Amino acid sequence: MMMEASFDTEESFDDPSCLAPQPPGSVSPAKRQIKEVKETKITINCVTFPLPGEGPEQQLLKPNEWSYCDYFWTDKKDPQGTTSVAGFEVLLQKQLKGKQMQKEMAEFIHERIKIEEEYAKNLSKLSLSPLAAQEEGTLREAWTQLKKSLHDEAEVHLKFSNKLHSEVEKPLLTFRGDNFKKDLKKYDHHIADLRKQLASRYASVEKARKALADRQKDLEVKTQQLEIKLSNKTEEDIKKARRKSTQAGDDLMRCVDLYNQTQSKWFEEMVTTSMELEKLEVERIEWIQQHLRQYTTLRHETDMFNQSTVEAVDQLLQNVDPGKDRELWVKENNTGEVRPVDMDI
Repeated sequence: MMMEASFDTEESFDDPSCLAPQPPGSVSPAKRQIKEVKETKITINCVTFPLPGEGPEQQLLKPNEWSYCDYFWTDKKDPQGTTSVAGFEVLLQKQLKGKQMQKEMAEFIHERIKIEEEYAKNLSKLSLSPLAAQEEGTLREAWTQLKKSLHDEAEVHLKFSNKLHSEVEKPLLTFRGDNFKKDLKKYDHHIADLRKQLASRYASVEKARKALADRQKDLEVKTQQLEIKLSNKTEEDIKKARRKSTQAGDDLMRCVDLYNQTQSKWFEEMVTTSMELEKLEVERIEWIQQHLRQYTTLRHETDMFNQSTVEAVDQLLQNVDPGKDRELWVKENNTGEVRPVDMDI
């Protein structure tokens, strides 16, 4: 973590008082001015932020929306606490996780399809069973219809499994294909390149800041040596040192300006790209929501069709008549209606 103080470079290093005579051992106005500047900003991983409580309060870019563009500016430590993960990287990981969740949902639906297919197969097989095939009468009609309803139900479940594949599983699998990860890599490389440029600009600022401090110190030492007659340095030497100090200040201002331009570009691209990722996540959730609703719709239809397969069974069961069945059976299997009588002597 690196700290950065805010100060006016021109005022600090072009002030003529920098050359005014100073008592031995005293601190020059320029150096004293740097020390007295209150630090209002902090630089973390080459990105500059205001210190808490300093400057005007920042307003959210999209208040009350919990937008990506407002909450992923700083880096965070990984679970081991050894390296930092950029906020933008967290957003990319969210996209990749969403893709994985979508894939796992499709796998879940596929397993559901396999269960339906197996169930339909077993129902169809059971409908052909010869069990109780010798039942008779109105009960036979109801039993035969019940077995047939199993075949019809098997068809319903088979159709359900086919629709699950075409209307739920397949859309989940094909939504955002292989190119999606390539697109994410483009986002990643773009933002990462801007961060590298920002790091390079920040390194230049720090180098220029050190050069300025060295030039300023050199100017101060030469001025003090002249004052206490420890050196034969002329006024021209002092002016030369002052020009170098001023040039170093100008270099620092230029580096800071380039740094701020680069950070501004990174900021704009972060806002734009994070909102694009936010839009992609909304689309993903709505897409999955739509197709899971289709799942429930198909499920309700299956229940309705299954109900229709047993309606005929219900009707025939209501028509089952033990008396009529007994009549039919007796007519077909009776062995005679003449009853025995007493024997005569």
